[in-house]
Amino acid sequence: MTEFDQKQARIQALLDEHQLDALLLRRLDNITWATCGARLYVNIASSEAAAVLLITRTQRYLITNNLEAARFKQEEHLDAQGWEFRVAAWYEHSHEVARLTRGLGLGADGTFPGALDLSRELAQMRVKLTPEEGARFRVLGRLCLEAIEVVARSLEPRRTEQAISARLGYEVELRGAQAITNIVATDWRVGAFRHALPTDKPLERYAMLVLNGRRWGLVCTVTRFVHFGQVPDDLRQRHAITSRLFAEFMCATRPGKSFAELFELITAEYGRTGFPDEWRKHHQGGSVGYEPREFFVVPNGSEIITAGQAFAWNPSLGDIRSVDTFLVGETQNEIITTNETWPTLPIAVGDQVVPRPVILEL
Repeated sequence: MTEFDQKQARIQALLDEHQLDALLLRRLDNITWATCGARLYVNIASSEAAAVLLITRTQRYLITNNLEAARFKQEEHLDAQGWEFRVAAWYEHSHEVARLTRGLGLGADGTFPGALDLSRELAQMRVKLTPEEGARFRVLGRLCLEAIEVVARSLEPRRTEQAISARLGYEVELRGAQAITNIVATDWRVGAFRHALPTDKPLERYAMLVLNGRRWGLVCTVTRFVHFGQVPDDLRQRHAITSRLFAEFMCATRPGKSFAELFELITAEYGRTGFPDEWRKHHQGGSVGYEPREFFVVPNGSEIITAGQAFAWNPSLGDIRSVDTFLVGETQNEIITTNETWPTLPIAVGDQVVPRPVILEL
């Protein structure tokens, strides 16, 4: 089966499970997933797509306006996937969804009149990546790391956070992706705020670059740090601790394990570091896919890990954290935001050695 056929089969199974006639998709994450990475958006900040998908037992409809239809056919090749286009003029309100769903038992990816909300079930489907999605994720991870490394190595004192953020956005866009999270913080602001959005503050000695890059709908997370001059001992020690925490979390992220088990391990590992309550100050990450985090790891989390899923952990201690994206393999996990040019610190966990990026000294 092709990737598209597999996803259509999952949707039909979902309809069977809930005894429904059709599924209505409006959210960008679900529509991009269902179309195998097609770009059905205009405003990248919108959670809704520029089209609506309706999948029944026998038909697949794509409902949009005349501004978007030609691009969706010619560049996104959605007619080749078998979607039946229903196109309204941009100045007219389309009644196609109401007409096509009338009398049907309907599921939807959110609140919709008369429909069963299946948003959580759809998120659970999204995180079960196909091999084709895994391959696209590897490409995305590589380009995100390339972009953030180019920016990191180009940093100079007195450059503002906003200027650095602008360069990061440029490098990501240059590679065909979008920086949907683009956080740059410097010096004291790195530790003052867990999500320190960029300001006009100039860089003095220490910088954090945080990126959620999106392409084909998939979202990859990576964070890197740069320091001018020798890294202070206390910062280096906390960096080593967070690096080990990431390595321990990643090696424990194995098929069959529940999120509840992972949460217990995470809190226990923090306890062994001498910073037992630090996990309370920032989420620790979780599964990723078509959202920066599809499911966070929380107490009593019921999700079960399967091979092929993607995860991003982000253990942190004040003004340092360790963040990368990896794929869960059948026998071993694979970090997809790594290369040979950024220096790393090898962390031994059992019989595995996990390379963790160091703070880059310039």
